[in-house]
Amino acid sequence: MKKIFLSLCILFLIQKNFSQTLEKMIWFNEPDKWDIKNNTLSMVVTPQSDYWRISHYGFTVDDAPFYYTMYGGEFEAKVKITGNYKTRFDQAGLMLRIDKENYIKAGVEFVDGKYNLSTVVTHKTSDWSVITLDKTPPPVWIKAVRRLDAVEIFYSFDDNKYTMMRNAHLQDNSPVMVGLMAACPDGNGFTAAFEYFKVKHLADERRLKWLENNK
Repeated sequence: MKKIFLSLCILFLIQKNFSQTLEKMIWFNEPDKWDIKNNTLSMVVTPQSDYWRISHYGFTVDDAPFYYTMYGGEFEAKVKITGNYKTRFDQAGLMLRIDKENYIKAGVEFVDGKYNLSTVVTHKTSDWSVITLDKTPPPVWIKAVRRLDAVEIFYSFDDNKYTMMRNAHLQDNSPVMVGLMAACPDGNGFTAAFEYFKVKHLADERRLKWLENNK
């Protein structure tokens, strides 16, 4: 009976901590309206906000909502995203950020009347890559896998089959802000929702290789 009781206590603590994951996170550029319910973050995205540095447009902005937690080492992060995108460049997704000059954001972005799977990689200056979708997407899952000095970005429409959309450099051995980002550069705001956000620790590949070579 004692073992059963201890097992139930551990299960309760695990479930309790998981359910509180979103509540324990931190805002960078907190929007005026947001809430957390049933493990889902919903927000009205701040108008005239974005993340971009210098290249092509010649300006730098760093003022969009970002709800994050800190992680070190190697990890996998994923989230389910929905949004009522309506104005050019409306976007929502995951962001991994070391500082204002080094970050990756990836998700759905509405451009010229079409929906895109979009990734912006910034190392002092920003670049942008897109995969244009033929129709309005259902909710999209975005997954980021950080391994050593690289991040692989994947998308899925069912949380089962994932397709890679980008492989990008991100400095390793540095703590990373990992979380939920949305931006509305041109418009007056829109609503976005983020469900089932989860970050899973991955064992360090260098250490695994060392152990394999030094049995």
